[in-house]
Amino acid sequence: MQVIGLQLDIAWEDPAANYDRACRLLDAATVPEGALVVLPEMFATGFSMSIDRVAEDQHGPTLAFLSRESAARRCYLLAGLATRSTAGRARNECVVVGPDGHELARYCKMQPFTLGGERDYYEPGAAPTIFRWHDCSVAPFICYDLRFPEIFRPVAAQGAELLTVIANWPAARDHHWQALLRARAIENVAYVMGINRAGRDPHTSYSGHSLIVGPDGNTLAAAGEGEEIITATIDRELLANFRRKLPFLADLRTDYVRSI
Repeated sequence: MQVIGLQLDIAWEDPAANYDRACRLLDAATVPEGALVVLPEMFATGFSMSIDRVAEDQHGPTLAFLSRESAARRCYLLAGLATRSTAGRARNECVVVGPDGHELARYCKMQPFTLGGERDYYEPGAAPTIFRWHDCSVAPFICYDLRFPEIFRPVAAQGAELLTVIANWPAARDHHWQALLRARAIENVAYVMGINRAGRDPHTSYSGHSLIVGPDGNTLAAAGEGEEIITATIDRELLANFRRKLPFLADLRTDYVRSI
């Protein structure tokens, strides 16, 4: 089963431009039917705290775009967007759309980025989630979540095979990004797909360096600093054999892993 990551240089607070950029990369990727395609955190707008300009209804234009493209290309699309919430706040979410154009799953970022002021504008999610991509169990996460291994453990205990992390991760801490992605793969004995943005916004530069990592921590695909497409094959049989050979998850203390 093929996964495809689109490392996008996001136009600041300009959804129409970013839909066009995403389509250009989708065209260049020649997406096979049934593939899982992953776009960065808040891909339509950039990581903006101006929620009055970037947050939309849950069934707003970005979901409509993803539904249209997934149905046209017969693929799964996983992407980040900002949605309106209550009391003047928003939610930094990841939505998954299937090849029939219907929403399959939605996850809200559990760890808003306090250092960047995100917690003042975006409410945290309550729990991780798992969805099925063909027979594969997938758990999506968003950017700053990556620094908190404890929120990955519940999905590992539930048997998640692929962990996705969509991000606007700054260039200044790029070495953290790459090290933590590998750590999450190794400790959870799972595939990890980290898809970052490229370029810069009015506040921050981004180095890209999206990664797809195998359960042994080895790199399966890596992007540079610009717009780029990366691909890899998720081999569930290989993963199952690896987990049988090294049954580390069997020793996971479920009494202190919070259930999802």
